[in-house]
Amino acid sequence: MDHQAPTLITSRPLDEYCQLFGLTRSRLGAVGGPVLDCPGGAAGLAAEARQLGCEVIAADPAYALAPAALTELARAGRRAIEAAARTDPRRYLPADRHSPEKYLRSWDRAHRIFTADRAAHPERYIAAALPRLPFADRTFALTLSSYLLFAYPEVFSAQAQLAALLELARVTRPGGEVRVYPLYDGAGRRCPHLPGLRAALGGHRIATEMRVVPAARPGARPHRLLVLRTPTREARRPRAQSFAAASG
Repeated sequence: MDHQAPTLITSRPLDEYCQLFGLTRSRLGAVGGPVLDCPGGAAGLAAEARQLGCEVIAADPAYALAPAALTELARAGRRAIEAAARTDPRRYLPADRHSPEKYLRSWDRAHRIFTADRAAHPERYIAAALPRLPFADRTFALTLSSYLLFAYPEVFSAQAQLAALLELARVTRPGGEVRVYPLYDGAGRRCPHLPGLRAALGGHRIATEMRVVPAARPGARPHRLLVLRTPTREARRPRAQSFAAASG
């Protein structure tokens, strides 16, 4: 995957990350080690979480772009979400937001925070693309991956999804977790081969769980995450077992 792939660059704020991944500000601040946000997009997580005492490293191939080009991609992502929210607000708007304008104001703030923080701390924003990340094994206490692997099946085949998941597990510490959301594509279709992927991950000694995140407030809907728990030994590379071998 590269930054020209047809994926949206979004500017989700900290509270939306917490909602998506079943976290709270206090739990995020208590993570005992660095957190990886992959892909990080133009989100405010790295800057906002640091105020909680949590170190976050964001990785995204779009960070190889000039700042102006990345800003334009973020604006295009905002326009796409605004259009989608007007067409299907139940899917794209949180339960407590009744208009795209109110919802996207939080994105605008997150984008401003991201832009300022990346300029001040470029070392926290790494230009990198799955399935090869430039981090040592067992680096991160928690790894978050949103709106990528299952959201774009035209970009990530089943084998590419497996390779990416193994790479996220490789850079996550034993006892840590990889949390992936969503498990469906842009049309709301759930990944049909998720059981096969979980079986393949099990062949690499990586435990998986379908975790239900309760509704955050009245009127909201619960959702599910794919959670990976890393083994005590180093996760093996994707070539050790293919998706086809595990699912066949």
